[in-house]
Amino acid sequence: MRFLHTSDWHVGKTLKGHSRLDEQEQVLREIVGVARSHEVDAVLVAGDLYDTAAPSADAQKLVNRTLMGLARGGTPVIAIAGNHDHAATLEAYRGMAEAAGVTLIGRVRTATDGGIVEFSARSTGEPVTLAVLPFLSQRYAVRAAELIANTPAEHTGAYDQQLRDILASLTAGFRDDAVNLVMAHLTVLNGKMGGGERTAQSIFEYAVPASIFPVESHYVALGHLHRRQRMEAPCPVHYCGAPLAVDFGEQENESVVCLVEATPGSPATVTDIPLTSGRRLRTVRGTVAELSVLAASVGPDSLGDDYLRVYVKEPARAGLREEVTALLPNALEVRIDPEFAAPTTVSRPAAADGVERSPAELFGEYLGTRGVEDPRVEELFRRLHDKVL
Repeated sequence: MRFLHTSDWHVGKTLKGHSRLDEQEQVLREIVGVARSHEVDAVLVAGDLYDTAAPSADAQKLVNRTLMGLARGGTPVIAIAGNHDHAATLEAYRGMAEAAGVTLIGRVRTATDGGIVEFSARSTGEPVTLAVLPFLSQRYAVRAAELIANTPAEHTGAYDQQLRDILASLTAGFRDDAVNLVMAHLTVLNGKMGGGERTAQSIFEYAVPASIFPVESHYVALGHLHRRQRMEAPCPVHYCGAPLAVDFGEQENESVVCLVEATPGSPATVTDIPLTSGRRLRTVRGTVAELSVLAASVGPDSLGDDYLRVYVKEPARAGLREEVTALLPNALEVRIDPEFAAPTTVSRPAAADGVERSPAELFGEYLGTRGVEDPRVEELFRRLHDKVL
């Protein structure tokens, strides 16, 4: 039987204030196409459908269309809440989603109350048992462990022990004659960050060892870390990664979905299906003159329609950003290269004791602390100050 594993769509995510909803729609259409062309038996969406707990109406429409598109033809679709999603809202749509063949799980549930999803693969007729674990904050971990596993969680100490208790309870019903799956949204120790994750909910107390997953699992589908990677564990544990780089820190990441093939008698095998939709993110460096040459280049070195982060290898000056964006209209972020951004000491006459300094003098001192010495900026400040007064 075959499954499609995807996660971390982050629909609604903007980049430096620029909407990427059109790109996100292209990527999700491509994922729907992959699911249909490979005739998968189920689709697993391991959290962070949205980028924010209060997504726009357009973002919600896109996610809903995608989930229904994946479910068309009777393919089971199971999606859990990530740390960016609003769990209660997913739960609120649970009834309507089920009518479309989509199972939404926003909160941690007991095995008898939706924490285990069971179905038969239409390609083989064999049973599937899927344990689902949406993102669980430390704030609610104790309560969930007590509810699910009936353990005195307030005394167990570590967050990972609470998750162990929950997973042990959910996977207690794994069967020898079924394909046993786990889907969770969390951080596994030694996992590599993709570059755009919410760090406070990805490291330190939130990182758990891969050993929390039972060896009986044929496959563990993870979401949360945006980099495609396989974790060392007694069973196959995989992050599929984000299908679209959400920030420049992810520009080198490989965008894929995972095609998982499994049988009841053996661990799953995984094939990465590359995704090509969406605009590439790229970082470029150079002087204004060098950037001008780069902007005019054609062929393999062409910047095309890539979104750019630009490091200018010149000292800061008034109008520099405008010069760069005129050359590179797709530059969403313009910075001074660190080599040229080191603060410099600007020598300015000290004010005599007891003499009140003018706003222009104070502004000049501020520019000195920022390593900027440009008479045009100081003159513009004086003109604006006079106009306001």
